[in-house]
Amino acid sequence: MEVLADLIKSGQVTGILIAVMVTEAAVLIAYRLGKGRGFAVPYIISNLLAGLFLVLALRAALTGAAWPWIAASLAAAGIAHVADLVVRWPST
Repeated sequence: MEVLADLIKSGQVTGILIAVMVTEAAVLIAYRLGKGRGFAVPYIISNLLAGLFLVLALRAALTGAAWPWIAASLAAAGIAHVADLVVRWPST
């Protein structure tokens, strides 16, 4: 349990989360391009970008970064979320 606590306190856990998210994006995009099924690439990218910026905000908070870095990451997450909604919104 001490290892996990150290990973969280140091912010290194966010590196693991980012690696998992990048792997997820690569697998989903490869599946889409290879099989022609699954989520459209813009959906994948816009959704994962929103999550990525939230993870970066978490990293900034855990490592004691100045508040503007946290605010900027959260703002970017909000923008990515809106982009995700725009991409997914039905055109009819």
